Amino acid sequence: MQDLAHDLLGFIDRSPTPYHAVAEAGARLEAAGFECAFETEIWSVEPGSRRFIVRNDGSLVAFEVGMASPAEAGFRLIGAHTDSPNLRLKPRPDVEAQGYRQLAVETYGGVLLHTWLDRDLSLAGRVTFREDDGIRTARVNFERPLLRIPSLAIHLNREVNTQGLQLNSQQHLVPLLGLESAPALAQFLVEELAARSVAEIPAEAVLAFDLMLHDAQPSGVAGVNGEFILAPRLDNLGSCHAALSALLAAARGPVPPFTRVVVLYDNEEIGSRTAQGAAGPFLLEVLGRVVEGFKGGEPQGLARALAHSMLVSADMAHAVHPNYADKHDPGHRPVVGGGPVIKVNAGQSYTGDAVTMGRFASLCAKEGVEPQHFVSRNDLLCGTTIGPITAARVGVRTVDVGNPMLSMHSCREMAGTADVEPMIRVLRAYLNEG
Repeated sequence: MQDLAHDLLGFIDRSPTPYHAVAEAGARLEAAGFECAFETEIWSVEPGSRRFIVRNDGSLVAFEVGMASPAEAGFRLIGAHTDSPNLRLKPRPDVEAQGYRQLAVETYGGVLLHTWLDRDLSLAGRVTFREDDGIRTARVNFERPLLRIPSLAIHLNREVNTQGLQLNSQQHLVPLLGLESAPALAQFLVEELAARSVAEIPAEAVLAFDLMLHDAQPSGVAGVNGEFILAPRLDNLGSCHAALSALLAAARGPVPPFTRVVVLYDNEEIGSRTAQGAAGPFLLEVLGRVVEGFKGGEPQGLARALAHSMLVSADMAHAVHPNYADKHDPGHRPVVGGGPVIKVNAGQSYTGDAVTMGRFASLCAKEGVEPQHFVSRNDLLCGTTIGPITAARVGVRTVDVGNPMLSMHSCREMAGTADVEPMIRVLRAYLNEG
């Protein structure tokens, strides 16, 4: 159990952005015998074929083809998302004010703004630049504290503790990079690329970038008995790690009749409406090509395969907060350390029904795990996941689950050490038993 929890911490620390998360997932898949395939190729698959496909650096689909045709045995899918709420650099980020060098940022997703104050922050992402032989895009991760958004001293805001902190995302979240003598972004970016032997280019060769701030403090454990995981991006790298770990564990055993699939989407936190998001065609296109590529395909194969299929949408769940227990429905208060949570919403913001929830509960029972349940209060809006989006886009039965956590959408979040292994075990059973 501890080994899996520490493996999760390492996975998170090596994944400061969706692009790094996909690269880390790809490295683990390749080590297990999965081959990186490309969308521009013609695919031919057979029983036991192991492939993964990356779209736009931030989304990934991995599959192991079953012994039977997908049209006859279907797919067993697990879905999660690689992105998290954060602060991202604007295209022209350099700001000089009051003797400081700052970087202009834009909010991405539902950021819990105050949690980004007084943190040791770094930068990571990808950059596109011009070289002698063309244009290239490369990942970059500074891996050290670079930035800070300092709080305003209480002496200048005496009412902050009684009236609450009011942050304007345009005015109050501009991080400090250095004093006014510090170099502009493009200059220290190319210096970093050179220092890491990525490229030797002048600052004017930088064409564009997707760079985001992240907590530079390593992930860790806390609690008198190490009960708690403290880490950034648990929502939803915790579920990406669980899905990937379950697939790799299942792949060490015999190949089942059905085809195992894991999909890790980017852009869930902003609605999934991108080519690589859950509302886009990525997963459906991959599944269609697997059906067609299996021994020449079969008539009406994709529709038949989907009728045999199911998706477990894995996204972290709200644990009850001991200081705000009234924010939870009285009968549905998951606790950290209590195991996997089945998430329910009558309006289908979570997609489970009696059939799919019953199936997941049955898997839990077989593994000796007691599932918890989460339902939003009637007077609070319910969040959502890739589950209903994928169900509507692909047409596959779905259940929404996740491990309980606190501080969701904070710069640094909190979950349970004891919850890591049971979720992986249940997902592995799902990929083994169908």
